[in-house]
Amino acid sequence: MTDLLDAARKGAPRRLRALAYAGTVLALGLCGPTASAFAEDILIGVVTKTEANPFFAKIREGATAKAKEIGGVTIQSYAGKFDGDNDSQVTAVENLVSAGAKGILLVPSDSKGIVPAVEQARKAGVYVVTLDTPLDPPDAADATLATDNFKAGEMIGAWAAKTLGDTSKAKVAFLDALENQPTVDAARDQGFMKGFGIDPKDTSRYLDEDDARIVGHQWGKGSEEGGRTGMETLLQKDPETNVVYTINEPTAAGAYEALKAMGKEGATLLTSVDGGCPGVQNVKAGVIGATAMQFPLNMATLGVQAIVDHVKSGKTVAPTPGLAFFDTGVKLVTDKPVDGLPSITSDEALKLCWG
Repeated sequence: MTDLLDAARKGAPRRLRALAYAGTVLALGLCGPTASAFAEDILIGVVTKTEANPFFAKIREGATAKAKEIGGVTIQSYAGKFDGDNDSQVTAVENLVSAGAKGILLVPSDSKGIVPAVEQARKAGVYVVTLDTPLDPPDAADATLATDNFKAGEMIGAWAAKTLGDTSKAKVAFLDALENQPTVDAARDQGFMKGFGIDPKDTSRYLDEDDARIVGHQWGKGSEEGGRTGMETLLQKDPETNVVYTINEPTAAGAYEALKAMGKEGATLLTSVDGGCPGVQNVKAGVIGATAMQFPLNMATLGVQAIVDHVKSGKTVAPTPGLAFFDTGVKLVTDKPVDGLPSITSDEALKLCWG
């Protein structure tokens, strides 16, 4: 980095100065570039919500591996300091534009807040593909590659309903992520309701549903700690809670600890979404009853290929029929299968999981 900064001070070409500037991003709290870009390469930026989450680590890993496979592609990776850190993602997008990136793979923390930066990038000729989380509006990006999150939620909701049998006396708690940024979470949450037999009303938002079986919602920021404290709050509200939806598997792990402390772990159906290896292990251990597995490696691999294809031939990504995005797949994982609902076992899922 010192050589790049020295070059910038001495009046090096604009592209090298831009890379030198991008190299200082570590001081802004972002995950810095993973590789130096060369003029002959196609530069692709990977911007995720956080650095530590295994889901995002697998996206970076997949993008890097695909770039090496294709050849002539350089990856620079950035991440926010926390889930919801829009400012850091905006800075990353701006730096990538300055560095001459041809494409950006973006997992937005704030689906609305990042849109102006994305619009500027696209005006500069950058092909922007969102992964996992669509923008608001979705067409603010050139393409979206994602899990069908509504379907993921519907799967675990249907599993919970079929496992419970009589759902008329169910007490259902929802451990969501971020109340003011509900894009993915609302889809999973509302999909769960449909699968379970609860009318979600407006499926794009929380809290308009009026089913008496709903205990309430808590927002745990997708973390184990948030899952534990959120579950404690909901158990205080209704100690008879017997079904729990969680946004992801770290949240589910925290919720389980709260249930266990109350002696309710064996009497509560705990569901989740992700498919990370720790989560699948928790299915195997009986901590999580069922989870819906996503495929972040597939998202990243397809994303890099989509950008390269667009740069070389102008090709664009067509959405999956009936959806506003390209569906990268989802599978139900449980060791307690139910009739009429295809699933794979935890042992099968451990061969496919990530993290």
